Amino acid sequence: MEKSKNNNNQHSKKREFSTDENNGNQGKNGFKKSKKDLIGKAKSLLPQRKALPIFSAREKIIKEILNNKALIIVGETGSGKTTQIPQFLHHAGLSKNGIIACTQPRRVAAMSIARRVSEEFGTRLGDRVGYSIRFDDKTSPNTLIKYMTDGMLLRELLSDNMLKKYSVVILDEAHERTLRTDILFGMLKAIQKKRDDLKIIVMSATLDAEKFSEYFDDAKIMYIAGRQFPVKLYQTIQPQEDYLDSAIVTIFQIHTEQPNGDILTFLTGQEEIEAVEKLIIEHAKLLPVTAKKLIPCPIFASMPTDQQNKVFEPAPPDTRKVILATNIAETSITISGIKYVIDCGVAKVRGYNSKIGIESLTIQPISKASARQRMGRAGREAPGCCYRLYTEDAFEELADSTEPEIKRCNLASVILLLKASGVEDIFNFDYLDRPSKTSVARSLEQLYALGALNDDGTLSELGKKMAEFPIEPTYAKVIIQSENLGCTKEIISIVSMLSVDSIFYTPQDKREEAAEAKKKFVNFDGDHITLLNVLKGYQDVHGDKDWCYENFINIRNMKHVLDVRKQLIQFCERLKIDVTASCGHDHEVILKCLLSGFFQNTALRQLDGSYRAIVSGQIVYMHPTSVLFGRKPEAIMYNDLILTSKQYMRNASAIHPNWIAQTAPKYFGNRSLHTL
Repeated sequence: MEKSKNNNNQHSKKREFSTDENNGNQGKNGFKKSKKDLIGKAKSLLPQRKALPIFSAREKIIKEILNNKALIIVGETGSGKTTQIPQFLHHAGLSKNGIIACTQPRRVAAMSIARRVSEEFGTRLGDRVGYSIRFDDKTSPNTLIKYMTDGMLLRELLSDNMLKKYSVVILDEAHERTLRTDILFGMLKAIQKKRDDLKIIVMSATLDAEKFSEYFDDAKIMYIAGRQFPVKLYQTIQPQEDYLDSAIVTIFQIHTEQPNGDILTFLTGQEEIEAVEKLIIEHAKLLPVTAKKLIPCPIFASMPTDQQNKVFEPAPPDTRKVILATNIAETSITISGIKYVIDCGVAKVRGYNSKIGIESLTIQPISKASARQRMGRAGREAPGCCYRLYTEDAFEELADSTEPEIKRCNLASVILLLKASGVEDIFNFDYLDRPSKTSVARSLEQLYALGALNDDGTLSELGKKMAEFPIEPTYAKVIIQSENLGCTKEIISIVSMLSVDSIFYTPQDKREEAAEAKKKFVNFDGDHITLLNVLKGYQDVHGDKDWCYENFINIRNMKHVLDVRKQLIQFCERLKIDVTASCGHDHEVILKCLLSGFFQNTALRQLDGSYRAIVSGQIVYMHPTSVLFGRKPEAIMYNDLILTSKQYMRNASAIHPNWIAQTAPKYFGNRSLHTL
């Protein structure tokens, strides 16, 4: 087969890239194994552990941690820092004083690493080694090493503002600079000033170590070398008009021309991944009978845990896996067997314009640091290849690193947690990178409008309840308000349905059938009641797969929805909210309840038929997937804006214009409809 024009390789280069620790999905049936089996497994893994570069530095690492309150560790990908350092600290006796916590930016990393470490430790997952992520806790009173998302540790500060049960907190993958990790930096720094016995370790493969050292009062920096394998780089000569098409061509080019080894393809989100997955399945049918099989394995953040775990399973004989991933696979997790990486050069980035109060999700070029991280995935276990679907000039134009989330995201959720944790002076909090005053002020204004803050800026009783929910403040407000309006059952269902990207899927060759199937659920009040109808239908047939197939419903996402719904019910029961309260078919009550949280996400129809957002004054458009697309209600409430070629309102419902000011008097005051 000739080389595709979509993947011209003349600009090939050779660079050294490091490996990453092996966090595979071993021991799925760990809970069935005897203690003898577990210990035997741990012994068999010991030679692999000793071969890791970090193992030779074990004594030095322990010494530095014991002698320093804070330590910055820069260890190349593959050095073994994430799996080994918590175990080093345990064997050094630090777990006698409290749990050793290791935070991860993503839940799939926390799960897969905890699974691997539990095997190395010779214990069942959830016993002495466990993990804690949103809606899933695999720990016990015996847990000594705990992997967790940064958001979960931040939430623990609500009940334990000194983190007394922890002796060491390791902030891993610090270079990603997630919003919650940045807040944790400040919180932990303040706690450590009151707790001499708390150790803080900041770790990353690519990190501005000096900046972190200065922030943590000139903390010592340790550099750890990593195992390296060469990665051959291919870049296109011409820019690619359609990176999805280019990715598919490249996948099949590798499959038909290159030796054994799985393929990791970076895409921007669930919709892209599922579209490419279907195309791969269709094209794979056209391969010669003698050709090896090719199976797509998707992985993205909102995917149910059991589905995520499938990417770690080895490919069957005579089969090549192609993992389709978001930047969830860029760091932390390692999928064994990867030899080829395809990098589309873009990622979906959440941004927030604090001046106009609009949050958007856009596809943007990645940074040079991200490009190097992606490339390194190909060189973890052996020499590999990376195919960049963009030119060398395009790479040089990329930013050096990704802008910290704290400078581009809505801060309302973390400010609510800070307030609930006892931090009152939000403006003067000790940030590593200080957000703009406008952004902080806008978030405080939003919380005040939601009723989470009193007139003096302190946390209200409602705000305390909102902070209990591991969801955005707007959704928390809606659930709590549902108790007063008697529609809790419906609201929990709708919020659960909104926790996934998409429920409906539309195959390219069955557009008409999919559109016809969707009509069964459509309610012209809007997308929220339509989603509620889908969940009711799914529950009526007890999650029947054939029903999902016939109605073009994404069964993966429906399973995730039920899991989220179950967890939200538990949070409500903890706050003594009656989860059985139902308004039946009174859709007006449901929409008014949703509006109590999303009153800032409203738009009015103009004389020319267009829609203008009330808060920002911008012209916005109905998303083509909305059931309201093509209809012209007088007023619209929506959950979010997606900025592509236009500002699109997604998950929208029609509302009465007069409800807007009535629902949020604190925000809109006594203004009439005409002045909104």
